[in-house]
Amino acid sequence: MRADVQQVADGAYLVHGSNTNWVILTEGDAVTLVDTGYPGDREQLLASLAELGSSPEAVEAVLITHAHNDHLGSAEYLRGAYGMPVYLHEAEVPHARREFLHQVSVGTVVKNGWRPGVLPWAVHAIRSGGTAHVPVASPQTFPAPGALDLPGRPVPVHTPGHTDGHSAFHLPDRGVLISGDALVSGHPTSRIKGPQLLPDMFHHERPRTVASLDVIAALDADLLLPGHGPVHRGPVREAALQARERAF
Repeated sequence: MRADVQQVADGAYLVHGSNTNWVILTEGDAVTLVDTGYPGDREQLLASLAELGSSPEAVEAVLITHAHNDHLGSAEYLRGAYGMPVYLHEAEVPHARREFLHQVSVGTVVKNGWRPGVLPWAVHAIRSGGTAHVPVASPQTFPAPGALDLPGRPVPVHTPGHTDGHSAFHLPDRGVLISGDALVSGHPTSRIKGPQLLPDMFHHERPRTVASLDVIAALDADLLLPGHGPVHRGPVREAALQARERAF
């Protein structure tokens, strides 16, 4: 299956893999990759770089919003094969090493199997490597506060709740927010469209996830690139407020 690569802003591309998105940021020939999809998305991931005339060798760093398998899937492969650093929030680094796992359990999925879309999603997740063991051997914390010296100049924004160290990435010069799973616009297990939180079973601490919407609402951006669902255009503040209203 070919990944869907969509240019959403100058030097910014949202890529729809199999149920999960990643983002490619470019400056000249250099690339920042944000998230990597499932382990089973690797062929699509590499093809998405090639579609832009790029390659893994051009990737200066991999930024991970959070260390769930559908976002972390090929991070260790890229680090080991091509030597680029893998950066996460300091609270997410041990999660990426798999010192612990903040991820929905099989038992919880089974209990929620009656909900629309859950069983087809679970089958896809398992087939795509959602339960595989894919730790990153040497994950690193963000090297400095503020904008990172990488293509796109992304600014990490700590948005905990989905996991302890979940981070969004703000591109203030481009009016873009890469929100990971802190704010999405759709999911196979959701029957609604537009800005929303993922279903409750996916969050490590739901109250903190809801509170992080206030952090997102304070950011100046009008283009939301979520971890799941299509690009959302319009003030991110309004998107965060809509998701908060839907959460109650």
